[in-house]
Amino acid sequence: MAPRIDRAQVADTALRLLNEVGLEGLTLRRIAKELNVQAPALYWHFENKQALLDEMATEMFRRMEGPIAAIDRSSWQAFLAGTMRGLRRFLLGYRDGGKVFGGTRFTDSGHAGSVEGMMRVLVDAGFAPRAAARAMFTANTYTMGYVIEEQSVYPEPGGERDPAYDLEDRTLEMEGYPLATEAGYEFFANLDRGFEDGLQAVIAGIEATLLKPAAGG
Repeated sequence: MAPRIDRAQVADTALRLLNEVGLEGLTLRRIAKELNVQAPALYWHFENKQALLDEMATEMFRRMEGPIAAIDRSSWQAFLAGTMRGLRRFLLGYRDGGKVFGGTRFTDSGHAGSVEGMMRVLVDAGFAPRAAARAMFTANTYTMGYVIEEQSVYPEPGGERDPAYDLEDRTLEMEGYPLATEAGYEFFANLDRGFEDGLQAVIAGIEATLLKPAAGG
């Protein structure tokens, strides 16, 4: 008799397989094989791959909630920066983690409490609610986009740089274009520093444009 499976088991198996096969190789058939069931058994829970990705993203957020709750809240800047650093670190732990998490829809309302808590930090600091939401969304999309680019350079967690991003080769290809060459080093040489520089620019921009009295929001 085939083992009984549920949505949580399928999502957990998919997340485990992600580092092995990547997003393109993560098929319902491959997951079914890992679970020792026939592929049609998974369609009882997920009508297509996108539905599975939505559940995977939901599970990823569940796993992030504990670390988010422990982030420094001494200032909204420290909290927002810490949250985005944690998001980046978590997504980099999964092959194609940025692509899996970005552009998906949570499958339940379990995230509401965490979102409420994040919003509360910003609103208590003087942001109007809509401005707080825009601040969170802006920082979040910056971080996910950065991770997606970063995982093109280093496709596997803890792995080697993709040869296509070899900086010396790129310099030779860009001969005669010194500014484009310099841009490549800025984009791809030190990804940790690049993330921090961009994050500070995002936070400074949020403070300059969105931090207004609630009555003006």
